Amino acid sequence: MNRARQAKAPIAEAIMRVRDGRIVPFDVPGHKRGRGNPELVDFLGAAVGLDFNSMEPLDFPAHPISIIKEAEDIAAEAFSANAAFFLVQGTSSGVLTMILATVKRGEKIIMPRNVHKSALSALVLCGGQPIYVDPQTHEELGISLGMRIDDIRKAIIDNPDAVAVFLNNPTYYGICSNLREIVNLAHAHGMRVLVDEAHGTHFYFGENLPQNAMAAGADMAALSMHKSGGSLTQSSFLIMGDKIDPEYVRQALNLMQTTSASYLLLASLDISRKNLAINGKEILRNVSDYAAYARAEINKIGGYYAFAGEICDGDAVFDFDNTKLAVNTLGLGLAGVEVYDILRDEYDIQIEFGDIGNFLAYISVGDSTANIERLCSALSEVNRIYRRDPAGMLRYEYINPIVRALPAEAFYAIKRAVPLERAIGMISGECIMCYPPGVPIVAPGEELTRDIVDYIRYAKEKGSRLTGSLDPEMATIQVL
Repeated sequence: MNRARQAKAPIAEAIMRVRDGRIVPFDVPGHKRGRGNPELVDFLGAAVGLDFNSMEPLDFPAHPISIIKEAEDIAAEAFSANAAFFLVQGTSSGVLTMILATVKRGEKIIMPRNVHKSALSALVLCGGQPIYVDPQTHEELGISLGMRIDDIRKAIIDNPDAVAVFLNNPTYYGICSNLREIVNLAHAHGMRVLVDEAHGTHFYFGENLPQNAMAAGADMAALSMHKSGGSLTQSSFLIMGDKIDPEYVRQALNLMQTTSASYLLLASLDISRKNLAINGKEILRNVSDYAAYARAEINKIGGYYAFAGEICDGDAVFDFDNTKLAVNTLGLGLAGVEVYDILRDEYDIQIEFGDIGNFLAYISVGDSTANIERLCSALSEVNRIYRRDPAGMLRYEYINPIVRALPAEAFYAIKRAVPLERAIGMISGECIMCYPPGVPIVAPGEELTRDIVDYIRYAKEKGSRLTGSLDPEMATIQVL
């Protein structure tokens, strides 16, 4: 990596040149550098004056030829990729683009079922057929694991006409599959490998972290720079290897991405890439140390289990991201989402999310020892005040699907609303999930079973934020 080149931030530097010039704006945005909306300037400060529209000095995001193209090339080098695209509509747009650029109507794609909603949305749009691989569930923690090599091999042998394998690296909880072996298997059978690396941006810049998608030889990966990389919310990268035609992928991306890209988001990606390329090893060493310290302190409290690499088994849990602070709460008799709510409402601590049996506290470039100690102290009090008998608690967050129709067929089919309790045995026309993490409980085309209905009801009772239904109360569900 060329350190001098990585110290550049072409988009941010170009924005500053335009700001410092004497250009009179007769273009959008209509606030005209903030002069038309003083209240917005009071709220956002100098950022409003940097909110520009596409123009020659700043290049054009949909078809870059100068400033943005240079920034893309520098980003590609930083990620050891053949090409990199800036995303202003989150990693969801990257996942959609990867699948749309690879899978045509009726073609098969092998994937675990614990994928983000965006992967299933892509199948609705392209008409592809998912071949699900059961990610298995950790007996004690109740969370989905990675994909076992034998399961991937069987799926490939049983579906030689599949065009791609899609996987998470890592999962929300930091669990990684044997990425290189999966890539080798898929490529040996002529299949592309697409990786949702929303939670793995830091794998490219730290030390002693799991292998990243490009190092493993994957074809494309979508990265949430705004998660572990420090850029503004909604900003991400799409990167690809040397066997992919980047201009064909750009055409697919332009179907997904706005023609009015925010230069604030683009600049935040540029600056954050620069920061990680120059300072990433030190930053992520500190993040790993914070996470290790927090795990040790939390595990001393009792009731909680802050897990890490000890759960690795060389297969379904091939590796673990040690920057993740994932904590099981079942020993307290509390759902993870209940701890999530208590921390926010009683202690003014906002963690990333909680589900049925676990919560995730995101540790990143902006954390401090003081914040970690405050979290640990609050968790100790939660244990003392709110602990109860764990009898009768639901343990598992993953339910193996029964697929009855393609996602696209079910999404576009004529549907009707039925009460949730009467929907058992019917085919869902909706995608219901707790967000975060955004992994669907049931997707369009899947049979609604007693386990699914019980899970939805239980999650609702525990306070999980359920999304995806036409009925905001989740009393009814759309079925075919």
